[in-house]
Amino acid sequence: MTYPTKTFNLPVLTGISEKQVQVHLALYAGYVKQVNLIREKIQELKDASVDTYVIAELRRRFAFEFGGMRMHEYYFEQFEQGPTSLIEGGAFADAIGEKYGEQSLEAHVREVAGSRGIGWVVVYADPVAGTLHTVFVNDHEVGQLAGLPILLALDLWEHAYMVDYVPAEKKNYIDAFFANLNWSVVEKRFDEAMR
Repeated sequence: MTYPTKTFNLPVLTGISEKQVQVHLALYAGYVKQVNLIREKIQELKDASVDTYVIAELRRRFAFEFGGMRMHEYYFEQFEQGPTSLIEGGAFADAIGEKYGEQSLEAHVREVAGSRGIGWVVVYADPVAGTLHTVFVNDHEVGQLAGLPILLALDLWEHAYMVDYVPAEKKNYIDAFFANLNWSVVEKRFDEAMR
């Protein structure tokens, strides 16, 4: 099995240039390429009875590459079909109100995104507890909440915005992210997670 490099039906984005999108998609394609290459190399090495330490290191690297591949798929899918508003009064809106009260989910994500450093802001559904969690994840292969479905993924690595914004302008990139976010994608993920 080979993982395909997915294509995304992205409209012209507000505040995120086409050049930035192309650079970011190329980085995503690199993750996919490396996932497939590592899987292939592990099999070759197993067949050749090579030192197990070499294979172990490739397996560790696989987590990084796979995490990068999958997180970017979550990220780009959120822009497909153009921006939509959050549906008021739905199950997702109710969960947001219960978890964050007067503060909206967007405001909370913006607050978490203000953390110093590079990484991701990830919103998860927790079907067991019937709640949401918003966390800052430094590396996509370390710090994820085990077993929880991802609802929203905000890439805060500089590669996501450096064509358009310098690091001091990260807030402008976050504004652009929310201006282009298709909330219906996030709501669908929530509905599927909470079944």
